[in-house]
Amino acid sequence: MNKDLTIGNPSTVLWKFCLPLFGSVIFQQLYNIADSLIAGKFIGENALAAVGNSYEITLIFIAFAFGCNMGCSVITSMLYGEKNFERMKTAIYTSILFTVVVCGFLMMVGFLFSENLLNLIHTPDLIFMDSTVYLDIYMLGLPFLFFYNVSNGIFSALGDSKTPFYFLAFSSCSNILVDYLFVRYLKMGVAGVAWATFLCQGVSCILACWVVFDRLRKIKTKKVKCFSFSLLKRIVNIALPSTLQQSFVSVGNIIIQSIVNGFGASVIAGFSAATKLNNLVITSFTTIGNGISNYTAQNMGANEYKRVHEGYKAGVKMVWIICIPIVFLYFICSKQLIDLFLENPSMHVVNSGVSFLKIVSPFYFVISLKLVVDGILRGSSQMSDFMKSTFVDLLLRVLLSIIFSKMFGYIGIWMSWPVGWSVSTMLSNLFYHKWKKVRVEQ
Repeated sequence: MNKDLTIGNPSTVLWKFCLPLFGSVIFQQLYNIADSLIAGKFIGENALAAVGNSYEITLIFIAFAFGCNMGCSVITSMLYGEKNFERMKTAIYTSILFTVVVCGFLMMVGFLFSENLLNLIHTPDLIFMDSTVYLDIYMLGLPFLFFYNVSNGIFSALGDSKTPFYFLAFSSCSNILVDYLFVRYLKMGVAGVAWATFLCQGVSCILACWVVFDRLRKIKTKKVKCFSFSLLKRIVNIALPSTLQQSFVSVGNIIIQSIVNGFGASVIAGFSAATKLNNLVITSFTTIGNGISNYTAQNMGANEYKRVHEGYKAGVKMVWIICIPIVFLYFICSKQLIDLFLENPSMHVVNSGVSFLKIVSPFYFVISLKLVVDGILRGSSQMSDFMKSTFVDLLLRVLLSIIFSKMFGYIGIWMSWPVGWSVSTMLSNLFYHKWKKVRVEQ
């Protein structure tokens, strides 16, 4: 149900709102983990490498879906906080039309240039065909990806974080079963992995869209416009920086993937397994940050600036509590986690995956803090500051990956993550406290 995030104890409100979002993204990431795990276990090391290699390119498309989500979600949250429901509906319809155009364009680009993108990251011949098959099927499912993300953004803007959780729990569990059926019994190979994700994500999208429109119908308003240029401008002002931020990260990951590819299929496979686990954590904290964006935007719309700072303190406490068991698990049990992805992994696969997790996981405390602050910067429309800190992270990780890989081998690539995260987190917090002095302490 819809929930007003501008009333009640800020800490309690934020915990109740964000924890279902955290649960949702855990299930969502099961899509990707199941793809890699089943590919590695039942097809082989090369299939795991192909899925992981393709995944870095799919992150570009996910970045645009994320931007559409945030543009719709933040503006809808502000209008919901203002109780301006007619204009809120217009913002939602405008976002949907905007998403149709963006998704259509990206599908065309994806189908035309998928092989070029794979060549660009120096995909080894051994896994090129499987990577191409996976990407082509993924492109067919882009509408499901985009409209599920927009629907999820609308739910969050209305203060409802439970409904997406129910959809994703059902969809993700179904995806694992269908993955297993297509690969283990129907012998469909990497194509089976891709088709399973396509089908299950499609069901989730259709259900989410149906419930969104039913929810909007129940909010009684006068006749509303289906499109507004002024609202489109506000949506794009949020969506474009959010997309660029995610795109920068994706492009950086692609460059890093191309460096990793130079070390061979075994290192690619280990990196693929480790980054699936890493992305589970980062995406989870990003989703909590998105929830904090909605909380911030609603309170900004209601001029409740002090509640934003209370949300900051509650958000930091939340992510650090979550970090404790994750860091312990990833650091202590890294070998066992990598072993899950392959039946009999080679020593090169295990070493590359384990070393990544041991180097990166202790710094989850750092990056989680940044993602909380980023949520506030987005929700308060401080997009310029948000972009600056993200670009610094990207630049440092890419440059240091190139330099360190020549000095320390693939271990040097992993070392770039902590440096980029630490510097960008300091910048984000500096920008936030500057904003706080103006809005909260004046």
